[in-house]
Amino acid sequence: MLRGSLLTAGLLVFVDVMKELPATLVMRPFNFDTLATQAYTLASDERLAEASTASLAIVAVGLLPLIAISRQISRSRK
Repeated sequence: MLRGSLLTAGLLVFVDVMKELPATLVMRPFNFDTLATQAYTLASDERLAEASTASLAIVAVGLLPLIAISRQISRSRK
């Protein structure tokens, strides 16, 4: 029971951290780009085709844990 709750909490924190742009921009090391900063930089340069790849990767990486959480919740209800 506790294991499932910890897994769910961990996945929610992972998804929230993955999409967090302001903290990434403020706290990132020099010459180190994350997906969020790369998407922001490309979008601000109006290179939207290149920015879409990084943005879709963020969405995909964030969506996979949510699918896992949904499956876990549906299993626990049965």
